[in-house]
Amino acid sequence: MGLLVIGDVVTDVVALHGGAGLSCLEAGTDTAADIVLRPGGSGANTASWAARLGADARILTRVGSDTGEWHRAELRRSGVRPHLRVDPERPTAVVIAMVDVTGERSMLTNRGAGGHLGTDDWEENLLDGVAHLHLSGYTLFAEPGLRLSRLAVAEAARRGVTTSVDPASAGFLRAFGPERFVRETRAARLIIPNQDEALLLAGETSVERAAERLSLAYGTAAVKLGPGGALMARDGHVVARSPGLPAEVVDCTGAGDAFAAGLLTALLTGADDEAAIAAGCRAGAEAVTVIGGRPRILQSDLGSKQLYPLTTN
Repeated sequence: MGLLVIGDVVTDVVALHGGAGLSCLEAGTDTAADIVLRPGGSGANTASWAARLGADARILTRVGSDTGEWHRAELRRSGVRPHLRVDPERPTAVVIAMVDVTGERSMLTNRGAGGHLGTDDWEENLLDGVAHLHLSGYTLFAEPGLRLSRLAVAEAARRGVTTSVDPASAGFLRAFGPERFVRETRAARLIIPNQDEALLLAGETSVERAAERLSLAYGTAAVKLGPGGALMARDGHVVARSPGLPAEVVDCTGAGDAFAAGLLTALLTGADDEAAIAAGCRAGAEAVTVIGGRPRILQSDLGSKQLYPLTTN
């Protein structure tokens, strides 16, 4: 069940405002919002949800000295084994997420220390006891992380550890280059894009055709369709579908990360394709009911651990 995630840890500043879309934000004046601080980051979110679902989840990431110890404590509190490298020169990554009444979000991102995660942070024993390596696509969008990804995937292949990748951001993906991304990551045997990322990577207008085409490159593609559920293709054919589940949407942040965690945890326990994407959809549906990208942690989950009021709902 060992799962190693390589990706960002982020300080999320989440602003929930009362309008639909960004057009309701008034320029030059105030817009009322509920603003909360949460631990986040695509890679850290996936690791946290995987731990919640029973996986032996670990993460390799880089943080700043400003909030690094807080993030270490939050990961441990979620059940994740953190391998954090503290960058003395840069702050931890920060995302300002503006969330409207539908739960949709728009984000401003400063990658901070996370953008400098690289091969100097790698140790061979990171894969000890690991059955699967998962890469957050954000890691590849900076040169140090791209070199780290190459190293980690090669070492995983040498050890017989399977690998997956989540493209993470259509915006960064366009800047990086879709064809280049596929070239750099096709050694992974599973890709987990959302619909926009799948269409962009495959150069298709049909999500089914995009999934099929991506599965020819990777072997397997599990495409997240938001409220529409998900589908999976293997070796050029759609082999499984799962409908979306009803949920009271509060904040969509981290829903895709939770889906990846549900899918991977199910696959690690031997679930078939239908059961695995259904598990991903269940995790994604739970994620949209909480503020921020991590699972809700109840006092009963903590035992004697310290409770951090700042990061609980």
